[in-house]
Amino acid sequence: MAALNTPTSTALSPSTAIRGRAPVLASAGEFLSFRLGAEEYGIDILSVQEIRSYEEPTRIANAPGFIKGVVNLRGVIVPIVDMRIKLGCAKVEYNALTVVIVLSVHDRVVGLVVDSVSDVIRLSHDHIKAAPQINTTLDVGFITGIASVGERMLILADIEALLGSADMGLVAHTPPIQ
Repeated sequence: MAALNTPTSTALSPSTAIRGRAPVLASAGEFLSFRLGAEEYGIDILSVQEIRSYEEPTRIANAPGFIKGVVNLRGVIVPIVDMRIKLGCAKVEYNALTVVIVLSVHDRVVGLVVDSVSDVIRLSHDHIKAAPQINTTLDVGFITGIASVGERMLILADIEALLGSADMGLVAHTPPIQ
């Protein structure tokens, strides 16, 4: 398959090309930073509904290992995804710092289990660089950039793309505008 190029000459991964969504460099704005193992990630703060302490969810039979179950959040049944398992972190342990980031994405509420939440950080275009293209069978199409702030490096994630990926399917993508 020939490499597809966007106007900025960013090659698409085969899985991204199949989905028809080009990776888009993250826009400047405010991001919630959180830790998964040794890595620090950032997601658009506008997707965040609340941050809660971790509580054991009700398990769902035959769910993938990264879906820990569901919780009842003020009458809304919320699927809980352990991002450490989903992204292959070597160590998954639940402690006092473990939290659930509750997100609202396309009118769907989803909880993400992470090691800890760091802070809200404002990033300008100068802080955000394109993620390197890596030839792999893993779908990294949800990574929209790498932000460098002082000694910190944040992996910026498109939470809609991650939650809408084929293996998760927790939110539906809106069709691309023609």
